[in-house]
Amino acid sequence: MPGTNLFIPRFAIIATLCALVILGGCSQEYSTSIGEAVAKEPRPKLLPSDQQASKFGNTKDKPASQIYNFTMEDIDNKPRSLNEFKGQVMMVVNTASFCGNTPQYAGLQTLYERYRDQGFTILAFPANDFGKQEPGDNKEIAEFCYTKYSLEFPLFSKITVLGEQKHPLYRYLTEDTNFKGEITWNFQKFLINRNGAVIARYDPKQKPLSPQIVDDIENTLRSS
Repeated sequence: MPGTNLFIPRFAIIATLCALVILGGCSQEYSTSIGEAVAKEPRPKLLPSDQQASKFGNTKDKPASQIYNFTMEDIDNKPRSLNEFKGQVMMVVNTASFCGNTPQYAGLQTLYERYRDQGFTILAFPANDFGKQEPGDNKEIAEFCYTKYSLEFPLFSKITVLGEQKHPLYRYLTEDTNFKGEITWNFQKFLINRNGAVIARYDPKQKPLSPQIVDDIENTLRSS
């Protein structure tokens, strides 16, 4: 029948078009679902480069520290090379005798007594840069520290840790390590591992026996 012959091709064309529309819709929906799944997939959080290292700083690929090149005068004005402390974990502290943080001397002495047999030492550098709280000479500073706090760790001659007259040691600590920035007050602390790398810096008000400092010292003694 002529009408039937015309109907079949037309039906086939319509059916084909419908199938393409249906498949196209499914394909779009499928693609959308995949896109949503990818978008929902958790991605690793990328930190700024200065945060990708541990809290101790990324020191594995850094050259040996320059800190052992410094020779300082001790509290008796005798030269003492920091190379003497090579292989030890060190804490470097700028101190003062008449500061609100001065009682931290007791905590520093406790740390020294607790960990010195494991290779830990403290290097104290009196400075008069903040509030004129270290006005005395070396003899007066020594008498105060040894009498009031019975210090046993190395005590050095008074130096400047701030400004244009900053001692080269502190210029190195505050300008050439991972912990740049001027010293902010008395009893700022730097932790240095057995390889001579500065790995932590602590606020002046952070007490020596705080859990963070104790944990950091113990971890460094074990790992370095």
